[in-house]
Amino acid sequence: MTDPRAEYQTRIVRCDERVARGERHHLIVSNLRLATAGVAVLVAWLAFGPNVLSPAWLITPALAFLALVVIHAGVLQRNERAARARRIYLRGLDRLDGRWAGSGPDGARFLEDHPYARDLDLFGPGSLFQLLDTARTEAGQETLADWLRSPAPNDDARARQAAVAELAPLVDFREDLAVLAAEAHVGKTGALIEWTAALPAGLTTAAGRLLAACACVTVALLTFGFAGRVPSSLVVLWLAAQTIIALWWRKRVALVLGRIDTPAYDLGLIVELIQRIEREPFNSPRLAAIHRTLFQGRASPSALIAKLRRYVAAVDATENQLFRPLAPLLLVRSQAAVAIDRWHAANRAALAAWLQAVGDLEALSSLATHAYEHPADPFPDLQEDGPVFEAEALAHPLLVESSAVRNDVALGGAGPRVLIVSGSNMSGKSTLLRAVGANVVLALAGGPVRAVRLTMSPLAVGATIRVEDSLQEGHSRFYTEILRIRDIVVAARGSRPLIFLLDEILHGTNSHDRRIGAEAIIRTLVEAGAIGLVTTHDLALTELTSTLGARVANVHFKDEMVDGRLVFDYRMRPGVVARSNALALMRAVGLDVRNF
Repeated sequence: MTDPRAEYQTRIVRCDERVARGERHHLIVSNLRLATAGVAVLVAWLAFGPNVLSPAWLITPALAFLALVVIHAGVLQRNERAARARRIYLRGLDRLDGRWAGSGPDGARFLEDHPYARDLDLFGPGSLFQLLDTARTEAGQETLADWLRSPAPNDDARARQAAVAELAPLVDFREDLAVLAAEAHVGKTGALIEWTAALPAGLTTAAGRLLAACACVTVALLTFGFAGRVPSSLVVLWLAAQTIIALWWRKRVALVLGRIDTPAYDLGLIVELIQRIEREPFNSPRLAAIHRTLFQGRASPSALIAKLRRYVAAVDATENQLFRPLAPLLLVRSQAAVAIDRWHAANRAALAAWLQAVGDLEALSSLATHAYEHPADPFPDLQEDGPVFEAEALAHPLLVESSAVRNDVALGGAGPRVLIVSGSNMSGKSTLLRAVGANVVLALAGGPVRAVRLTMSPLAVGATIRVEDSLQEGHSRFYTEILRIRDIVVAARGSRPLIFLLDEILHGTNSHDRRIGAEAIIRTLVEAGAIGLVTTHDLALTELTSTLGARVANVHFKDEMVDGRLVFDYRMRPGVVARSNALALMRAVGLDVRNF
């Protein structure tokens, strides 16, 4: 089994060597360019000053300088990619050392209107998305976020598992994918996706042929006009007629060129990504399906996109100072617009599929990187019959692996349907709920889980771990909580069994109402087929085992006062907590609290 830390350190050294070698090449090529420019100046002086040399001698240093420019661009690109790969592995070491939080995209934009993303820290600073995300295109980030927000059916999750397992050891491929995709800060594939969704402007092949014929006639008339074989009036008359013809399609041409302007920037990024994916052989069904998406036509996607880029380049060339006067005469923008619109009509559906394939592969690569960096984390055993969640040595995936305290959790199946978790402040109750929820999300996204073993059925998630009042909506914390619980009860009656994670249930009301309300809520959820955990400080709720029977079990976390400070071991134990730390904690911070 490869040690990810040692592998990353080796690759960082290798990247440093590539950067150092590239810097030497950069210096050599820069000096050669300077020397070649000097030679060109000398040849020009000898050709146009003393007339010692023919001006034709300028061709040699000019060609040499152009060749050096191309070589220099390649050197700079290789240097930048080596530096980028180095940053990728440094971030990998940060993840292994637990220093990753707050760096890289956090996906906060995906929090909107999601029922439990805030509760489980799926997005935002220090989130599961920020830990996992290695995608550098919008398509990849959107796909990864969708997988975290929406539990997949078992068949899809298993297919992703196989793909992730295949990609995990392919460090070179995942490096290439990340380095190429990072040519821009984040590839704006969203603009390309919007372009694929737009309807073609209707510039037909016949229009393209007519415009090309007009350009040919213009070239012929101008040539004969300069030679004096046709009168200038005929040339002017023709140019006026051609202008009228071009104006007929001007609105459609402007529409086509306006639409492609922003998406065009990322065409190069997509071409290189797809070319790299095309070269990699895959075996798992999910990855093989991605290959089939890319090879379903006679021409490869990279070749087709390269053709589109040439059309866009023709439009860009019309801004060149030397070519600008000729471009309107040759109807270059109009002809390019026809070519772009015809490409769009023929390939827009395929392009959308290619972009989704890139997004899928980047999302799978993100999960594969996580799997590679945590080789002891297994894939869950996904069962059809449930509801069940049985975890051995479960821990939170956002905690440093070496220091996380692990606990066994069994819900459903032969075990209880609900665990009532009691314990003092800071003892680990909320972390347990988040650990269960985060691992459910990872499992149904297709990734490995932080446990020694996990068996689970398809589950929907409902949580009230992070509940706040809302000044804007005029809701108290208690009212916000019961609205959330109402939604969880509704979800429990859906087609997919629910796992609920209720932290400090009905915390905002009195003990009498809390006892009655909590029993009713838990009974309703259990009868709807749900499983879950409920944490509480109110020990009266632990008596629910007497009314709900074996379907409910009590567990607790304990603490000890050692040398005036509270010590927690974060181990879950059966039964009800025997003591509370609230008074001890108040005394520890200097409050005069007496026993009465």
